[in-house]
Formats: sequence, C-alpha cells, structure tokens
Amino acid sequence: MSNSKYGDLIKKAREPNDPVSRKPEDQKTSEPEDQQAREPEQEVNLCVKVPKRLRRHWAAESKRTGITMTSVIVEALKARFGEPE
Repeated sequence: MSNSKYGDLIKKAREPNDPVSRKPEDQKTSEPEDQQAREPEQEVNLCVKVPKRLRRHWAAESKRTGITMTSVIVEALKARFGEPE
C-alpha cells in the first residue's frame, strides 16, 4: 500500500463539498434570540463535571433534537438565576 492512497483520502475528507465534513443545515447552533440583538461579548468556558453516562445520553439527545447543549444550559441558568441588570 502506498502513502498516496491515504493522502488522497485525507484530501477528499477535507474538501468543503464533502457531505461528511459539512454541518447539517437544520442544526441550531446560534445563540438564543435575546442574545443576538446585543453586541457580541467575549465567550468563556463553563466547566461542569457530570457522569460519563449522562454526558453521552445528553449529547445523543441534543444531536437527535438539533439543539445544542450550550443553549439548553444557558436557558436553564437564566431561568434559575436571571441575568445581570
């Protein structure tokens, strides 16, 4: 086997027209509507430790429904604690 075989596969996988490398168009990846109207803020990570089995379940359900876990977490935190004035 030659290395060019793998090189061709990698090159093909990186092409933007490859359906495997494109995001589904119906996937919701934007911020909640109330955040879109404001100026963009610097985003930071929020780390939460959860059991691996729950993380897998939530990730699968998130992908199945087309809603990001980030938007669900932000929505829950806003409902519980609100936003600063």
